[in-house]
Amino acid sequence: MHTHRHNLAQLLAYTSPSNPRCQSEVFVPHTQPKPAFSPVPMADPDLNPPASTASERNRVRWRPDDIELGASGGAPVLGRTRSHGSMSIHSLRSNAGGADPSATLPIQYRTISIDIDDYNRRNRIAKKADKAATTDLADLEWHTMSVDEAVRRLSTSVDQGLSQDQAKRRTAEFGKNAPEPPESHRVQEIIGYFFKGFGSVLLGGCILVFIAWKPLGNPPATANFALAIVLLAVFFIQAAFNMWQDWSSSRVMASIKNMIPEECLLIRDGVQVSAMAVDVVPGDLLLIKAGNKLPADVRFVRASSDAKFDRSVLTGESVPLTAMVDATDMNYLETKNIGLQGTHCSSGTVTGVVVATGNRTVFGRIAKLTNEPKKGLTTLEREVLNFVLIICSIMFFMIVVVVVLWAAWIRKTYPNWIDVPLLIVGCVSVAIAFIPEGLPIALTASLTISANMMRKNKILCKSLKTVETLGSVSVICSDKTGTLTQNNMMVTDCCVGAQAISAEEAHDNLIAEHANDDHGNNGLVSNAMDQLWSVGGLCNAADFDAVTRHLPLPMRKIHGDATDQAILRFSEGLGPIAELKRCWTTKFNLAFNSKNKFMIRVLGVAHADGLGMALPNGVGAIFEPSDMLLTIKGAPEILLDRCTRYTSLSGVAMTLNPAVRDKIEHIKDTWSAQGRRVLLLAHKAVSRTSIKSPPSSAALENEVLEHAKAGLTLVGLVAIVDPPREEIPSVVKTLRGAGIRMFMVTGDFALTAQAIARECGIITNPNSIVADVTALSRDRDTTTKSPQDHSPSEDGPDSDLQTSIVLTGNDLITLNDAQWDQLISSYTEIVFARTTPEQKLRIVREIQSRHHIVAMTGDGVNDAPALRAADIGIAIGGGSDIAVEAADMVLLESFSSVVEAVRFGRMMFDNLKKTIAYLLPAGSFSEFWPVMTNVMFGLPQVLSSFLMIIICCFTDCLAATALAYETPEADVLLRPPRKVGVDRLVDWKLIVQSYGFVGIAETTTSFAMSYWYLERNGIPFTTLWFSFGNLPDTIDKDYYAQKLNEASSIYFVTLVVMQWFNLLAVRTRRLSIFQHPPLFNKATQNYYLFPAMLFALVMAFFWLYIPPLQPMLGTTPVPVEHWFLPMAFGLVLLWLDEARKFFVRGWPKGPIGRLAW
Repeated sequence: MHTHRHNLAQLLAYTSPSNPRCQSEVFVPHTQPKPAFSPVPMADPDLNPPASTASERNRVRWRPDDIELGASGGAPVLGRTRSHGSMSIHSLRSNAGGADPSATLPIQYRTISIDIDDYNRRNRIAKKADKAATTDLADLEWHTMSVDEAVRRLSTSVDQGLSQDQAKRRTAEFGKNAPEPPESHRVQEIIGYFFKGFGSVLLGGCILVFIAWKPLGNPPATANFALAIVLLAVFFIQAAFNMWQDWSSSRVMASIKNMIPEECLLIRDGVQVSAMAVDVVPGDLLLIKAGNKLPADVRFVRASSDAKFDRSVLTGESVPLTAMVDATDMNYLETKNIGLQGTHCSSGTVTGVVVATGNRTVFGRIAKLTNEPKKGLTTLEREVLNFVLIICSIMFFMIVVVVVLWAAWIRKTYPNWIDVPLLIVGCVSVAIAFIPEGLPIALTASLTISANMMRKNKILCKSLKTVETLGSVSVICSDKTGTLTQNNMMVTDCCVGAQAISAEEAHDNLIAEHANDDHGNNGLVSNAMDQLWSVGGLCNAADFDAVTRHLPLPMRKIHGDATDQAILRFSEGLGPIAELKRCWTTKFNLAFNSKNKFMIRVLGVAHADGLGMALPNGVGAIFEPSDMLLTIKGAPEILLDRCTRYTSLSGVAMTLNPAVRDKIEHIKDTWSAQGRRVLLLAHKAVSRTSIKSPPSSAALENEVLEHAKAGLTLVGLVAIVDPPREEIPSVVKTLRGAGIRMFMVTGDFALTAQAIARECGIITNPNSIVADVTALSRDRDTTTKSPQDHSPSEDGPDSDLQTSIVLTGNDLITLNDAQWDQLISSYTEIVFARTTPEQKLRIVREIQSRHHIVAMTGDGVNDAPALRAADIGIAIGGGSDIAVEAADMVLLESFSSVVEAVRFGRMMFDNLKKTIAYLLPAGSFSEFWPVMTNVMFGLPQVLSSFLMIIICCFTDCLAATALAYETPEADVLLRPPRKVGVDRLVDWKLIVQSYGFVGIAETTTSFAMSYWYLERNGIPFTTLWFSFGNLPDTIDKDYYAQKLNEASSIYFVTLVVMQWFNLLAVRTRRLSIFQHPPLFNKATQNYYLFPAMLFALVMAFFWLYIPPLQPMLGTTPVPVEHWFLPMAFGLVLLWLDEARKFFVRGWPKGPIGRLAW
C-alpha cells in the first residue's frame, strides 16, 4: 500500500499545523528565534525533506502517478495518462469549452480521502512509537484542536481578525489566493516532438549528408543534396505526427478558476470588510452565509444550527453536510468542522478562520494533481522505446564496424574507393537502412484508426495510447448492479409477521384488511400490511415523475435510485403514496450511504389518519402529536440486531424472540441464495421529550442515529430482483476462454452476490465447494505460487479446474499479504460482496501488485477511485459523469461491448506487430546489405540511399497503415492475455521472421535481379567482387554508372513488388490467407490493402519514370520483365509463409510453432 502515500503527504503537509514552517511568532517556543509567519497550510515538504528512516517508509505518500497508474510493488507499471487532445474523448457530457470540475475533482478527492482513512486505520493498529515522523502527514490537527488553539496558532482573533499590516505581510510572503497555472514544459515538449524516436538520428544524418555535399564534396554531388533534403523533410514530418499525437491542453484549470468566488466578507481590525477572494490570507476571519462559496479552506469557529455546506463539487454527493464547530471525523477531508475551498454554504451562517489558501488548499492541490503533466510511459510507449533501442543499438554497432573497416583496411589498401564524403554518406546509409522511418507515421495512424473502429462499435476510448493495454488485461473486476444486471429492479416478495408472501399476495392481503375494517371491526383488524406500505412509501428517496403520474403504475417514470424505485412502485401498488404524505411530514432525513448501509427518515404526524396506517395496533392511541416516527430501511445484517420487536400478522408489535429471529434469518438467506437483494424495513416511535436538539440543530443527526441503534420494530422484509442481462453468461464464457478472469465486486449480501454470480457464469461450481475466507491460510503456503511466479496466462483457456471463493468486505479487512497471494494466484472465480468504495480501491491495488493488469467496470460516483486506479477503467454509458470522467473507456450500449473492447485491444497489438513485421524486411534488412557489401566486399552500392528513404516513407508507409484496418483473427479471443514486459512488441521471434525468413528472401532475390541485369549487360559479377572500384578498361565508366543506376532501380522495384506479397502474408500470424481472405468475406476483408499497393506502384513510377528527376536522383526506368519476375518470387514467398503457418497451426509445440511470431 506504500505506493499511494506520497500523494497524501503533499496534501497533508500543507494542512498540518505541526510542520516547522507553520509556526508563527505567537506559538513558537521562546527558546528559538522568531521565524516569519508561516501558517500550517503553507508548509512544503519538498523544501525541507525529512531524513529517510524506517518509520518514514510507513508514511502516507501522495504521488500523482499513483492515482493515475494505480501501481504498486513490482507490478508492471502502466502509464495511465489523461489525453485531452484532439484525438481524445473527454466525457459524453463534456462541452468543448473545457472540463467540468464537478466530474474531475471528486475522483481525486475521494481517492485521497480513502487513502487517509486507510492510513489512519493502519496507524491505529500499528500504534507506532515514533509518532513524530508521521505527525505532519496524518495527525492533522486543525479539525481536532480546540477553537482557541487554532486561533492562537494562526495569530488571529475570533473577534478582531487580522490587522491590515498582518494581512499585507502574509500576502507578500504567501502570494495571492489563486490557483497557480500548471507548470509549462512547452520547450521540452517541442524538443520531444522533434527528437524522440528516430528524430535525432534523422537530423544527425541530414547534417552529415549536407556536409558531405558541401564543403567536403569535390565536386558536390546533387544526389547527396537531394538525400539531405529528403531526410530533413522526413524529420519534420515525424515531428508533425508526434505533435498531432501528443497535443494536449489544460482545460481543467480554467474551469477551476471560475469556481472560486470573486468577493468575500472578512473581519479585519474588528471591522467587517468586503475583500477580493484573491486577497484572503491564512488567519483571516471569514463570514459565510447561505449562498456564499468558500474562497479558501476554513476551520469553523462559530456555526448556526441550520448551517450546511454543499461539497458536491469535491465529493460528487449532492446531500449537504451540517457545519459543526467540533470534529466529527479523524479524516481531515471528511470532518464537518472544516470548510473546503470551492464548496458553498447552502443554509445558515458560519464564521471561520482561514487555514489554507491558493494551491495549498485541498481544492488547489487536487486541481494541481488533475493538471499534472503525464509521468511514465504507457505500455505501448515502452514497447516502441524498446524497439527503438534495439534498432539503434544494431545501427550504431554496424556504423562502428563500417568506420573501423574503413579506417583499418579500406583507407590504406584502397584509398580511392571510399573518401570521407562517401564514408559519411555510407554511415548515414547504414542508419537509413536500419531505421524504419515510416513507423511513427504508421503507428499514429494505427492508433487513430483503431480508436475510430472501436467508436463505430459503441466503444469510446478517451486515451489512444491506453487502447492497447486492453490486450494484456488478465482480470476484470465488475460491479453488479447496472453492469451485470439490468438495473431494472422490482419487488417480488415480502415478509410480514415472519411469514413470506409474494408481492401479489401482499396486495390481496391489504385489500382484505381494508375490507374487514369496512365491515365494522373498529380498527381491531390487522394493519400489518399498512405498516409495510407506510414504511416503504415514506422511508424512500424516490419520487414519481409528475408528467407520467396519470399512466398505469408499471409505465410511470420514477426519479431516484433503482432500489428506491422498486420499493416505491411496490408501495404504490399497495396504496397511494400521496395519502401517506398527506398524513406525515418529514422532520429529518439521512440518505443511504455505503458505510451505514441504511436510510433514515424521521416523520411527524400531520393528520390523525396516518396513525392507523403506520403504527401497530394500540401504539397509535398513545402517540402524541409532537412525537415522531423514526422509519429506517437498509441491510438486514446491520438492522436486524437493532430490532427488539416485530410486527405480527395481527398488526401488533411483539417481542422478537430467537425463534422468530431464526425464521426471519432463514427467509432472508433463502431469498439471498436465489439472487435477490433483501432489505429490512423498521420503525420506532420516538417521544418528543427524548430528543433534546431542535429540528434545525446540527446535533439532531447524532441523536437520531443513537435512537436507531436499538429498540426498532421490524415491520418486514422485501426481496428485490434485478435480473442479469441476457448476454452476460456468454460474455463471461468468452472472456474466460480468452484467459481473463472475471471477478464480481458488489455491495450486495454475500448469498445474493453468489447467486447472481452463478446466473452470470462467474461462479460455475456448486455451493458445496465454494470456499470462504477460512480457506485462506494466514501463513504463506509453500505450495502457493508467489506473486512473482504467477503468470496471468496460466489462467487461460487450458485451465479446466475452476476454483471459487466468496469474500465479504469484513473478510477483506482481516486479510494479510499471504492470504492475498493465495486468493489471487489460486482462485479463478472470486466474488467480493458487501464491499465499500474503499475496499474496491484496495481490491484493484492488491491485484495489480501481483503482476496482473486490471480492468474495472462501474457506473456510480463511488466507483470512480477504483476506476481511476485500475489499469483500464471502463464506465457504462448510462453511468454518472464522475465515473465517465474517471474511466479510460466508455461502453455506450452494454457490458457485452467489453468483449469487443478486448478483441480490439488485442487486435491493435497484433496489427502493430504486423506493421513492424511488414516494415523491417524491405525497410531495414534489405536496405542494409547493399551498404555492407559495398564496404566489406568492394561491390557497388546496388541500392541508392535516396531510394532507401523512398521505400521507408512512401512505398511502404501507406501499406503499413492499411494493416491497422485488419480485422481480428479468429483465434484472438482463444489466446491468453499478453504478459507485459515478457510478450514484447518486437521480440526475437519477430526478428527471426522479419530478418531470417522474409528479409533474407527479399534481399537475396533483389541482389540476384540486380546483378543478373548487370551480367546480361556486360558487367559480370566476378568483375565486381572485391573490385573496390577497380574496373577493367573494357568497361566504360559512364556506361557502368548508367547500368548501375538501372540495377539500383531494379533492386528497388524488386523490393516494392515483393512487399505486396509480404503484405498479404503478414495479415495473419497463424491463419491461412484462405481462412482470413482479404476479399469477399465481410468478417475478414480489408479493401485498403489494394489501394496501398497501387499507391506504392504510383510512387515507384513517380521516382523512376519522370525524366527531370532521373539525373538528379540517379534513377532510371526498369525493363518490363523486372516488374513481373518479382511477382513470381513474391508468390513463392507467400506460399512458403502459408506452409509455415500450416505447421504452426498443426504442431504449435513443434520447432516451427515455437519460432512463430
